[in-house]
Amino acid sequence: MEGKTVSAIDGTNDNVEAAVLQRYGNAAQEVEACLCLPVSYDQALLNVIPDEIIERDYGCGDPTRHVCRGETVLDLGSGSGKACYIIAQIVGAEGKVIGIDFNPPMLDLARKYQKSIGDQLGYHNVEFRRGRIQDLRTNLELIDLFLQENPVRSVADLARLESFQHTVRDEQPLIANESIDVIVSNCVLNLVRSNDKKSLFAEMYRVLKPRGRVVISDIVSDEPVPEHLAEDPDLWSACVAGAFLEEEFLRAFEEAKFYGIHIEELRSEPYQTVEGIEFRSITVTAYKGKEGPCDERNQAVVYRGPWKQVVDDDGHTLERGARVAVCDKTFKLYSQAPYQDQFILLPPRQEVPLDKAGLFDCSRDHKRHPRETKGVGYKVTSAAASACTPGSACCP
Repeated sequence: MEGKTVSAIDGTNDNVEAAVLQRYGNAAQEVEACLCLPVSYDQALLNVIPDEIIERDYGCGDPTRHVCRGETVLDLGSGSGKACYIIAQIVGAEGKVIGIDFNPPMLDLARKYQKSIGDQLGYHNVEFRRGRIQDLRTNLELIDLFLQENPVRSVADLARLESFQHTVRDEQPLIANESIDVIVSNCVLNLVRSNDKKSLFAEMYRVLKPRGRVVISDIVSDEPVPEHLAEDPDLWSACVAGAFLEEEFLRAFEEAKFYGIHIEELRSEPYQTVEGIEFRSITVTAYKGKEGPCDERNQAVVYRGPWKQVVDDDGHTLERGARVAVCDKTFKLYSQAPYQDQFILLPPRQEVPLDKAGLFDCSRDHKRHPRETKGVGYKVTSAAASACTPGSACCP
């Protein structure tokens, strides 16, 4: 399609943010049905949540079903707080839920029932913080408090504000590094301005613990969004103009160094169609934790199938049924979600201590000869294992 795509448009950024803030501020006061898609939730988890919150929840999927007990969960664009209160029950008293939102009316609504819901559950594990999801270091409520006491009336005042912002970001970040097990978000990433989307993904990666994961429900388009649509603030606040192109959405996770990226759901019916471009809901999971050295410990994996071969995020080509050499880091990754059911893991017969491991040669032929795993000097001869059981005709 000719013309600029949404990712290239920056001129309407101020109008976009103002439109989003106003529309969702109003939607916190009065229900706006066109901002959401029908999603089924476990009714048992909704019983403690007031109708006022449920009716003003705007989303396109259900990432809450992918969290587990005891986890610390961050909800980006938490809105009315519905997802946070659902997740609070799933993670239990030993878990924690943090909701981040930029819109004061939405935060007010979410906090309105915070104590009463916690009292009903018997524990209080939810909190809400004000910030931009593309900047998870800056606590905007601390900035507001500073401005109330130190209004900006001069360049010198502005310099003091900027100095305070740097201090807050460094010493009291909204979300600390590597402090979150799971990030969820429901139809919010598309609302972020185009030139902030890269920092949004980088921030998600920063705050996740190693082996942490994201579960993101959002809107994607099947064709690039032309300039005249992307410049429409109303379409942006309606989760249309800022939508990622389908492939670009997944590529954004790759570029931010996530791995194990998996489409959990892609709705067949579009949420909306504009000038022939279809916008539909998608839910994606992705993981953090590929960093680290590539140690050679004589490990191999066998891809089970059903495809003839696959290529992983690091460029390993894995043929079905073949013993493929991998480094210790990859071996461990393949033993965990989302890969654990796809591979047979073949550790060496004699374990190579980590302090004795060499550097894995990533340029080598990726096939692993069985003797590398068994040992070159392995000469064992043994009788076939008996297939009979005690008491059968062939056993004494």
